[in-house]
Amino acid sequence: MQKIVCLLEINEEEKAAFREAAGENEIVFINSGKREFVSSVSGELFADADVIIGQPKRSELKYAKKLKWLQARASGVDNYLEPGKVGEDVIITSATGAYGVSVAEQVFAQMLGIMKRLPQYRDNQRAALWRDQGDALSPEGMNILIFGTGDLGSTFARYCKAFGAHTIGIRRDPSRPADGIDEMHGMDEADELLKSADVVCSLLPHSDDMIGYFSYERFMSMKQNAVFLNAGRGPVVDTMGLYRALEEGHLFGAGIDTVDPEPLPQEHPLWKQPRLSITPHSAGGDHLDSTLSKVAAIALENLKHYLAGEPLINRKR
Repeated sequence: MQKIVCLLEINEEEKAAFREAAGENEIVFINSGKREFVSSVSGELFADADVIIGQPKRSELKYAKKLKWLQARASGVDNYLEPGKVGEDVIITSATGAYGVSVAEQVFAQMLGIMKRLPQYRDNQRAALWRDQGDALSPEGMNILIFGTGDLGSTFARYCKAFGAHTIGIRRDPSRPADGIDEMHGMDEADELLKSADVVCSLLPHSDDMIGYFSYERFMSMKQNAVFLNAGRGPVVDTMGLYRALEEGHLFGAGIDTVDPEPLPQEHPLWKQPRLSITPHSAGGDHLDSTLSKVAAIALENLKHYLAGEPLINRKR
């Protein structure tokens, strides 16, 4: 018999489904049966856990000496894959597929807000200024270049197409199509495509070879009135390179949900850049009940596969 510790924010109906899937195995839930965020538990709870479902802190995992499989609540599991953080023989799976709507909706809203100069109008409102901010943009007819065309990028692309945009995807293997993408290209073509894109959206996961990819030089290679968006990983963007380009009057505006470093220090100059919209890495959070339901469904499916000795979905290691 195996011990399964579930940290997910699940309701009683979902708990019943997990109990049924667990069968004769022991399953322990760490929440009240409501949609609650479980931020931390006693690490000793994990001492005899064979399976952990959720997002335990790395400091808590040192107690999990028997751990065989970790099903993360997040789509990104970079922190667990770092050497020495989780036992090398532990299987790690993610919740990829649960956050597409949440992230894509926020990025799309941020894009429209920038195009319609809503951040500037908000500033005017606070200053009690009745002032027209001038020209605006529309996604209709635009070329929208999307770096990262998995669940997040594909969902964002579909929203853009609904507003009449042409979507161009960038991925390492351009032979793989993605829903919502009109044309797919490889990274080797990215620099040329940057020059003609009206909107550039980065939804890239973390990888060492992409740190600082969006540099000052690349921002300056974009169209004068291009819009830049980042809801992938913060280190992919050279933070000061973006600030410098905006300060010099390049780009129509930018919206970032992730930044390097996080949290952004209070004294950082990006906070006061008027053409920049910043959100605190909140696009992929647990703000939608549907996201929590999808996370639970992915974990439940994987639990059934795991106990049946079948391959797991979203396996990262």
